[in-house]
Amino acid sequence: MIPFGPQLIGETEKTLGAVLERSLAGTGLTERDWVTLRVAELFDGSVDHNGLVAAVADRAHFAHADELVCGLADRGLLDDGRLSRAGRDVIETVRASIDTAALIWDGFDPDDVAATTRVLNELRNRARAVLS
Repeated sequence: MIPFGPQLIGETEKTLGAVLERSLAGTGLTERDWVTLRVAELFDGSVDHNGLVAAVADRAHFAHADELVCGLADRGLLDDGRLSRAGRDVIETVRASIDTAALIWDGFDPDDVAATTRVLNELRNRARAVLS
């Protein structure tokens, strides 16, 4: 068993990234594209192009967030920082594929999930503080 720390977090992230890559196969989306679309979904039309660029840069720390947003807009998946119908359709398709791997998430004790949620959020907050 790997103890809690950078190696465990890193290996978990890489493994879940591989699951995501499998789910993105055939969509033409990269992991960065997917994250950008998910941020757009999170803000659900409350930001415009520039607001989405800022949100993606802040949340995902992507250096070229503007290029990502513009590229997805050029593909018809975003419209002024908001998901288009095509963008929503892609999210639904990928999410359905990810849901086939639901066994990854099933069966955890709710108390363990709550503790993990608290620890990972605090870890993220501390890492953001180091970056600022």
